[in-house]
Amino acid sequence: MLTIIIKSLIIGFIGGAALTAGAARMFHTPNSQSMGAFRTLGELNACQGDTMAHFSFGLGFLFNSAAAVVASGALTQDVFHRVIPNFAAAILLVKNKKVEETLYDPFKMGVVGGIIGAIVITFLNTVAFLIPLSLANIAKEILSPAAAMMINPVMPIVFWLAALDAGKITGIWATVLGGLSHMIMGNAVPGIVLGILIGQTIDESGYNKSVKIMITIVIVLFVIIAYFRGFLGKLGL
Repeated sequence: MLTIIIKSLIIGFIGGAALTAGAARMFHTPNSQSMGAFRTLGELNACQGDTMAHFSFGLGFLFNSAAAVVASGALTQDVFHRVIPNFAAAILLVKNKKVEETLYDPFKMGVVGGIIGAIVITFLNTVAFLIPLSLANIAKEILSPAAAMMINPVMPIVFWLAALDAGKITGIWATVLGGLSHMIMGNAVPGIVLGILIGQTIDESGYNKSVKIMITIVIVLFVIIAYFRGFLGKLGL
């Protein structure tokens, strides 16, 4: 037990600090090299610097991750990409609402993310160690699917509302691409995120050459994915 706690504290701090600082660096591209996952950046943006939004977002995935670690004994990617960065952002934003001085600061996010990571990883690993095998089997059959059902319908709605709030052009692009993404991939989030990206770029720069190239790439990607997933075949194409 002591070994698990010590290793969890070390790994949690290192992983939490690195991934959270990397997510914060994403806000500084292209002036500096980014290190985070694109979806983490999109999800942090979707919370719009609201403390409770970041906290509730991370908490939702914490429940999902806890069910997964109890059922399978393995941590999901949500722990480092969603739970820890959003908890870190929520803590920093409590005292200072300026995202430029908190969420966008890799050093501050890294330090807080490391501390949060150590706590979260230790908690999850300890829970997994203490849970009897019989309860783990229950979690595998019931809790994991229930947690997934709680998260999957909520995420697209959060992103879609953020897109609508960003303006008409962004809202339209997010709605169209989100709908296509849901039909083709079974998940609307990638399409909504791409819609937000395209819509915001159009608002800032208009329909310039870069935007047209981006739209072309997105269309090609959707067609390719639709083909290999058999979606075009279902349409008789």
